[in-house]
Amino acid sequence: MSGAVLVAGSANLDFVVRAAHVPAPGETVLGYDFATYPGGKGANQAVACAHAGGAPTRLLAAFGDDGHGAAIEASLRDAGVRLHALRVRGATGTAFICVSDAGENAITVAPGANAALRPEHLPALEGVSHLLLQLETPLPTVTAWARAARAAGVQVVLNAAPAQRLPAELLAAVDVLVVNEGELAVLTGVDGDVDAALDRLDVPNVIVTLGARGCCARLNGRRWRQDAFAVVAVDTTAAGDTFCGTLAAALAAGEDGAAALRRASAASALACTRAGAQTSVPSRAEVDALLAAATA
Repeated sequence: MSGAVLVAGSANLDFVVRAAHVPAPGETVLGYDFATYPGGKGANQAVACAHAGGAPTRLLAAFGDDGHGAAIEASLRDAGVRLHALRVRGATGTAFICVSDAGENAITVAPGANAALRPEHLPALEGVSHLLLQLETPLPTVTAWARAARAAGVQVVLNAAPAQRLPAELLAAVDVLVVNEGELAVLTGVDGDVDAALDRLDVPNVIVTLGARGCCARLNGRRWRQDAFAVVAVDTTAAGDTFCGTLAAALAAGEDGAAALRRASAASALACTRAGAQTSVPSRAEVDALLAAATA
């Protein structure tokens, strides 16, 4: 099935401080740089999907009346994302991020308007082949959206982040589940054994991102492994979101599982080489160039 990708999820303004290292509990670290960037898992993944090409991209997201949403909306427009915006009184979602010199990060999110999203806000699904979801919006809402998409014959891709246990009714409506190792452990109760954890999940397709080690997957009963592309990491903030958005675009364009994993991994690697969330998402041409160089 080919068609548009509808992303339903969060939109945040990211407040980013760079420091030598991420502070430990109770520690104060003196940073040396500060900037704001458009972010939020939903918005990040929509930008990545649009940049990847192959499928028109839409985003359902909520914005407050505080003015913080303007930069996010501008970024979405520039990427070519069609926006379904819910306007609410109060604060737009925000994220407070510390990025270390090694490119690692620690993130705290204040949901703001994202918490106002409800099942009835999901737009019509005509022309949509894939619905891409995350967990920065209320879990009952995400569950209702997934079930509505399943009933309409739309493929459901869920990035189960931030980590939490999920109801069986949500997992039953998911076609492709994307998690990192920590999220996989929380979801299954199995820590340190990815293969055993994969066996615990009754979802047709599961992809586990492994950071600098790449990713592994169970797709239609077959196991796959994709090595990471070697890059010098500057900021890993949106690497996972870039992976998910690029993956959804590839699947919507009809690419097979192995090709979709490879393209998503290349895009994710490139995102690590730049600062910010949506500002770090590479273009399709850049991803194509990296893929070509890797096979030359």
